[in-house]
Order: sequence, then C-alpha cells, then structure tokens
Amino acid sequence: MADDADVIIVGAGLAGLVAAAELAEAGKKIVIVDQEPEQSLGGQAFWSFGGLFLVDSPEQRRMRIRDSHELALEDWLGTAAFDRPEDHWPRKWAEAYVGFAAGEKRSWLLERGMKFFPVVGWAERGGGNAIGHGNSVPRFHITWGTGPGVLEPFVLRVREAEKKGLIRFKFRHRVNELIRTGTRIDGVRGDILQPSTVERGHKSSREISGDFEVHAQAVIVASGGIGGNHQLVRENWPKRLGAAPKCMITGVPDHVDGRMLAITEQAGGSVINHDRMWHYVEGIRNWAPIWTDHAIRILPGPSSLWLDARGKRLPVPLYPGFDTLGTLSHVMSTGFDYSWFILTKKIIQKEFALSGSEQNPDLTGKSWHQVLGRATSGIPGPVKAFMEKGEDFIIEAELPDLVARMNKLAGGEPLLDVAHVEREIRARDRQLDNPFSKDMQVTALRGARAYLGDRLIRTARPHKMLDPANGPLIAVRLNILTRKTLGGLQTDLESRVLGSDGEPVQGLYAVGEAAGFGGGGVHGYAALEGTFLGGCIFSGRSAGRAAARSVG
Repeated sequence: MADDADVIIVGAGLAGLVAAAELAEAGKKIVIVDQEPEQSLGGQAFWSFGGLFLVDSPEQRRMRIRDSHELALEDWLGTAAFDRPEDHWPRKWAEAYVGFAAGEKRSWLLERGMKFFPVVGWAERGGGNAIGHGNSVPRFHITWGTGPGVLEPFVLRVREAEKKGLIRFKFRHRVNELIRTGTRIDGVRGDILQPSTVERGHKSSREISGDFEVHAQAVIVASGGIGGNHQLVRENWPKRLGAAPKCMITGVPDHVDGRMLAITEQAGGSVINHDRMWHYVEGIRNWAPIWTDHAIRILPGPSSLWLDARGKRLPVPLYPGFDTLGTLSHVMSTGFDYSWFILTKKIIQKEFALSGSEQNPDLTGKSWHQVLGRATSGIPGPVKAFMEKGEDFIIEAELPDLVARMNKLAGGEPLLDVAHVEREIRARDRQLDNPFSKDMQVTALRGARAYLGDRLIRTARPHKMLDPANGPLIAVRLNILTRKTLGGLQTDLESRVLGSDGEPVQGLYAVGEAAGFGGGGVHGYAALEGTFLGGCIFSGRSAGRAAARSVG
C-alpha cells in the first residue's frame, strides 16, 4: 500500500504542531489526526497562562535577577530528584532542556514572532534549602498573548504548509491502533467520529460514523496525558502523596484521556514513571464551566494564610506558591481533600491571579491598556467574578461570620472553631509589629518584596488581617485539581520511543506530555513551572527534526 504521507502525527496540540512545522520546513508531507473537532486545534495549550521557563534572559536582567545555566540546572536536578534506573534518559533530557532554556530558546521563539511580558514571575519557590526543590530566582516568563500567543507562530506555519499541500488534517479521527509492518511502525487505524460543532474545550461526542487507516514512514505520538481521566489518575496515584482524593476537579479538557499511552505500549513502546504526576491544591470550581468539573487554579502571592480543613495552619515551608507537591502530600495526610485560604481585600486585589488564557483577557488580548488597569484599578475583573459567583469564595466583615459560612460550605460536622482560627490570625498579625519575625511566612513575604517584580504587582504590603481597614475578610476553599502527567513514553534525545529492551521502536516517536515532556519524565518527581509548554516545544522540535532526517 502506498504511503499517505511521510509522517503521521497523532494529536494537534502544541507539541504536534511544533513537530509538524519542523517537518514541513524540511519539505516532508504530514497527516495530523486528532479525535477533537477543528475548533479545538492547539489542544490544552490554548487554555494555558502561557508561562515559559527561560534562564538568564534580558527580561530577568532588567528586573535585576542574576541567573545562570549552572544555577538553573542545580535547581532542576534538585527538584527532579532522579533516583531510578529508568531516569537515564529523563536526566539527559533535563540537561538538554535547561541548556536550551539558557541558550537559543528565547531567540528561536522570538524569530517565530513570540513576545514576552516584561515582569518575570517567581513560581514554585521551593522548600527552603539551596540544594533541593524550587526556583532560586524568578524564571516564569509570561507569553504576550498567553496560551494562544504560544500557539500562534506554529499554527500559522502549519496552516501555510497546509495551503502548500504539505499538511493534511484529519479531525474527528480517533486512533485505536498503531500499525506495524515487520519491525517498523508505519501507520495508524481507528474510528471516524461523528462531526461535532461544540465550542473549543467542550466535551465532544464519541459516536462512530466509520473507520480509517493511514500509512506513513513514521508516526509521532503527541496525544497528551491523563489529567482528564480521573480513573487513570487514581490508578496511578503514588502512595507518597497519600490516598487519592475522593473529590477532584479537572484542570484540563475531557479529551485529555490518556488513551494513546496504552495503545503505544501495546505497539512495543515503553511507558515509565506512571506514578509521577503534577496536580494542584489551589483549585476552585469554575462558575462558568467549559469542560466536565472545570477547575481554575489560583496563582497566589505569598501572603494568604493557609489552613487545613480543621483550621490548623500548614507547616513551614508550605506557603502559597512555594511547593506544590509538598503541599498536596500534606493536605492528603490531614484526611481531607480540601484546605482554606484566609486573606483580605488588600491581598486579593494585588496577589490573586487565575491560571488560564480565558481568565486573563488583558494579557490574552495583548492590551497594554487593560494590563495597566489591572495594576491600578483594584481587584481584577475575572477574580471579582469568582468572588461574586464562585461557590468557593466567602466574604465577610467579621471573622465569626466568615468561619460560620466556611463550616456551612464544607458541610457535615463543623470542623472550624472560630477561637482557634482567630488565635492563628492574631498570632500572625502580632509578628508584623517589628521588621523581623519568627514567623517564616512573614519573613518570606518580606523577602519576596525585595524582588522588584513581586513588589510592583504580586505581593501586598504586609498588614494585619484583623484590622478592619484592610478588610473585608475573604475565605477561599481550595480543592485538588488534576493537571499534568510527568511520566510517559520513554524516548531518547531524538524523541524516538524506546522499547522494553531499551532500543528505539523503528518509525515511532513521542512528544509533549505523552513522553513526560521528554524522555519519559524530564521533570522527575516535581516541576519548576513554566516547563510544560516549553517541554512540548523542545520535544516537538526534536521529533520533527529527527523524523525529517529519517524519512525518504
């Protein structure tokens, strides 16, 4: 049978589009198959905040940040904590990716039309030690245009190649099997799904209208992870994070179902690090949901007081924005799958941002006027909408009323005692009477304000929460939301999928989240943030270039 293309790409998300653009620039013919309709082109990346991990960038230097390749690699390896024999390739990917982030990544993206917001964010600040988890310095570069801005350069290139006849899309084509001829993967077959007119991100029909088969010299799996499939998340949940939550909300669309991992494994690919995953503890239910159990993550500054379900303050150094998985593990150890922020109006108007392109219309719409308005006009509009309509937000002038409503929202036996909560807050407030403190969170937020970016737009001036002048008081119930798969298909540095014998499966490549963002788990046990989109770009570029060299 004649080939339908040089390369088939399974998945039309960011990693698949980057691979397709590289292949098209090499003059290769590509078929892109995706189970979703055309209006969902770009996949999960469209909904992202658009953060990218860069090292020693001009944006950092303008913010007086001293970064280096050596510091970034030390942070990455300290966070990843690679400790398994199968971490050989993930570690090599980590070293290569940090080199990319400290080298040509920024210039390569700028050449393709990408731009960055000038203030660099400081995400995942770590566990308190120089060697260990976390970013020593701010590295979270927000793409101008957020997720759509990340996608735009690659969508444009792929659409141009489509006009030239180099790329064909097959939307609503769901792959069920990778075809092997001899020792080589050379095609896919599966179901043609009924056409769907649902808006981007909404759950689409799985009704079947036919079947299909496509052949090529190579196949690139770019199908994403398992975050939309709670059954798979629970099956792979690691014991080190405690029992899997009984209640989870979902940070990715329904189509992030993990199907292709098992299908590729059946074709001879090796999936490693099943138990490594990245979920957030600051999830709130979307008052205007797009997908099933649609969750939004709060991107908090460092000032909110974090309490567990019984009102006990979380231990050092589990402060907002410091250690995602450390906090997740602790929350699950409490016997409950939710926790609380308590804060003030002054904190929320400066420190609360919401993850996602749709929650940041100013940055997504590339409007400097609206961005400046965010800094000068009080509480951002999307945050205010959640305060007014979101079920997880409570606003009261007096603490007893706030705690009473917190107990009512949680339901069941009242777990929060107002006297205990008041004691926690008053003790914290007393630590502000001096410029020094034994409260490490107070010390940390003062340290955060030493960074110009945090002082300007991300960290409120330290103040007493129970002073009415700083109110009203606000409580936010924080739920666990599913997000990223850190393990995946094991690949070498050319993105070739490896079999159980450690050798490449001929004709088979994997990129993005399906490959653990490179190697089967480039992040190891934990991530530094801003590294997921970048992992899609880097692995997609690698696969596109390698596949272009390998096909005739």
